[in-house]
Amino acid sequence: MTDNALPQHIAIIMDGNRRWAKNRFMPAALGHAAGAKRVRDIVKTCAEMGIPYLSLFAFSTENWKRPPEEVSSLMSLFMTYLQKEVDSMNDNGVRLRVAGDRSRFAPALQDLIAQAEATTANNTAITLIVCANYGGRWDMLQAASAWQIANPERALTDMTEQDLAQHLSTGDAPEVDLLIRTGGESRISNFMLWQAAYAELYFANDLWPDFTAERFKDAVRWFVHRDRRFGSSAPL
Repeated sequence: MTDNALPQHIAIIMDGNRRWAKNRFMPAALGHAAGAKRVRDIVKTCAEMGIPYLSLFAFSTENWKRPPEEVSSLMSLFMTYLQKEVDSMNDNGVRLRVAGDRSRFAPALQDLIAQAEATTANNTAITLIVCANYGGRWDMLQAASAWQIANPERALTDMTEQDLAQHLSTGDAPEVDLLIRTGGESRISNFMLWQAAYAELYFANDLWPDFTAERFKDAVRWFVHRDRRFGSSAPL
């Protein structure tokens, strides 16, 4: 695979943690913990391959509807992940960003997010965007609102696609080239609706904790051989 053929931004819907645990007669929390361990492998593989941006769908705006004990365990896991992994990310040149509405998180978690982002802000090996309390529709609405606040004297009809894109929670990242979903489902579940407008969609049957680095490379190889036309009638 040549570097110029590689996707510059990969987004992943990490589906299947709960089913993975259920298949093993384990509580859902252990499935989420297994999924968190898989994240480290995929981030490392991305960095080694020279893929500069990786976005992971960690917690959607709809996930609050899950049982309270599961939501609580997910929040605890997120805090533990930030506490345990930030030094490793910093040592390996990983820049961490968290995209989503943080206002619903506990103050302690908001502080950990801010600290982790500040600690890794100058790293350049790879940018890891963890999407938490995130939804694609929310992202577009908040971007439109942010643009209006920044341009109070202008009408909303003046806003261009580029204007909106700059105010998305991933406004400093390139558009998604490859969107992967594990777990055997074939939908994007309100994830990066704007950013993935021209993404190649790869649906894997593997449950997320079973999605190995080699399976990830299979998805990238599949992408490299895609004929991406972006609406034109001839190959680019």
